[in-house]
Amino acid sequence: MLGFLPVFALVQAIHWLGFLLDEVFYRGYRRVQVREPLFVLGVPRSGTTKLHTVLARDPQYTTFSTWECLFALSVSERRFWLALARADAALGQPLGRLIGWIERRIFAGLDDVHAMSLTTPEEDYFALMPAMSCFILFLPFPAAEHLWRMGRFDRDMPERERRRLLDFYESCLKRHLYVHGPEKRLLSKNAAFAPLAQSLAQRFPDARFLVCLRDPAQTVPSQLSSIESGLRFFGVPPDSAPIRERLLDQLGFYYENLAALDRALPTERCATTTLPRLSADLGGALRAIYDQLGLPMSSELAEALASESTASRRYRSRHRYSLQQFDLDAAQLAQRFAAAYTHPALQQAADASAEADASSPVSERPAVGSRIEATSESRGAVSC
Repeated sequence: MLGFLPVFALVQAIHWLGFLLDEVFYRGYRRVQVREPLFVLGVPRSGTTKLHTVLARDPQYTTFSTWECLFALSVSERRFWLALARADAALGQPLGRLIGWIERRIFAGLDDVHAMSLTTPEEDYFALMPAMSCFILFLPFPAAEHLWRMGRFDRDMPERERRRLLDFYESCLKRHLYVHGPEKRLLSKNAAFAPLAQSLAQRFPDARFLVCLRDPAQTVPSQLSSIESGLRFFGVPPDSAPIRERLLDQLGFYYENLAALDRALPTERCATTTLPRLSADLGGALRAIYDQLGLPMSSELAEALASESTASRRYRSRHRYSLQQFDLDAAQLAQRFAAAYTHPALQQAADASAEADASSPVSERPAVGSRIEATSESRGAVSC
């Protein structure tokens, strides 16, 4: 914490300085309209990262890159770093090579859980970091009640605070469009924005939503496993029962809020898919979603889907986890997430899985007790 806090405070101070400079030099960002954005939401570990990567290849969209999320939220910061990159390129990219060497060592340990680099598309919930409202901050600050309210935003966040945070988030989106092109459509992917789903639908009434779901019995252990190293880094016991209990309650609200969004919006504004569907036929799933949402499919995206569909079917995640390592069992989760299992998309996925099991030889079917552990390996899951 002694190492983290000064660096974290410095980065946030630079963001706020950049916001101040924007009001002096780039006030035009205020006139930018966020038109017909596409929000990719879902429960954690449900394939949203892969979807984001593929959709970002569609030229009609612009989306945040990792370097922008972490180091360039303001127009002023972006202008500075882009100018520095041009100067570095003119000199043969000595700084670029150094940064590449550093990022390969920093991000290498995340490849099995959430592959990333400074130039890849990333979740723009990092834009809420200067407002101390990015949910990932619960790792260093697990006792901060405000952060846990972010995980139940549409239900528990006071109205005044809700408006303030949505205003701040929208201003960050406007700054991004101001730099990358006000005529572009924004692509935003955030599994952590499931609790904000209905607020986002109200704030952006022309937005489309693509929702990804996954069986809670797979989502829960995958999510708990993915944050173990972060908790350990900040000195929080990775097997902390209070943290686990709060995360389970929060995940339950994610499913509830996404189902409420699906019921509230017309079909041309909200499409829901599942991880098994994406794994089996990524191209077919996205084409059906584009048709449902009335989105034009570019030739660039069509080409990307042709190559990615085969890769997604062959993919095998190296991320390993089980319910037992978190003192959970399938029956316990089935009871706790009973409401989530009533969602038509999850019921369809369960029926398809049952049909696949029934059609396979008995000797090839996983035993009931081992099915959760086998799922992440045997279905060619898309990594998220």
